[in-house]
Amino acid sequence: MAKRIFGFFLLAITTFTVLLGCCSATVHKVGDSDGWAPKEDDNWTDREEFHVGDSLVFEYDRNFNDVTQVSGGLEYEFCDSSFPKAVYNTGHDVVTLKEPGSYYFITSNHTQCTSGQKLDVLVTHDPSSPIPPPSPSKILPSGNIYKVGDSKRWSVYDSEFYYQWSKEKQFHVGDSLLFEYNNEVNDVFEISGDLEFLYCDPISPVAVHKTGHDLIKLTEPGIHYFISSEPGHCEAGLKLQVVVGPTANVPKLSPLERLTRWLNSFTFNHH
Repeated sequence: MAKRIFGFFLLAITTFTVLLGCCSATVHKVGDSDGWAPKEDDNWTDREEFHVGDSLVFEYDRNFNDVTQVSGGLEYEFCDSSFPKAVYNTGHDVVTLKEPGSYYFITSNHTQCTSGQKLDVLVTHDPSSPIPPPSPSKILPSGNIYKVGDSKRWSVYDSEFYYQWSKEKQFHVGDSLLFEYNNEVNDVFEISGDLEFLYCDPISPVAVHKTGHDLIKLTEPGIHYFISSEPGHCEAGLKLQVVVGPTANVPKLSPLERLTRWLNSFTFNHH
């Protein structure tokens, strides 16, 4: 029994120390000194290794370019920016690689994209770092799905309609918003703050959705802002802000509690 307790204690201390002392993430400046620019047969990615937690820095002239993250290889190959996962256009964009897998970036300037201004990177876990325990969001039940505007969908040009719609509901982390609309005449831009929302400014969106059937999960508490980027639509009332509270009816786990739960998933054999 004493050996079992000692073994558990030793593993807990070792794991906690490793988790706290793991290697720092790497910041990769895309294109090095040339920045984010057209390049043919560029082998920049061949000289780099990309791990979860690393960041990409895109530097460029925002008057002529942007960084558009697309979802797959076909969009990447054909320089199709019609349905981006995210759009960045500050001229100095820092994109954190949060999950393993393939990431695809292009410029929405089609001429420059076909000239080689695009980037795909394969992201893996750093072999020198332990895979962290799952975050609470991975083990929480799915939340509610709210169809924005209910039967009227994302199409009402009334400054009070969506305000009243959201006011009558309580949103929590884990819930999702479903935007349904005609994507030939509308879209959904998620923006970052009050001023952008007030003045219907879509210049620097957090994310862009254009499928006509967009399911957006609310992953963080706080105020989330959504507008249409089509000229005049937001000003006419096609805008939504929702206040998101913590996950409903699920206790928030501290880092120590998360570590304990993760360690308890191991089986210790008594010899």
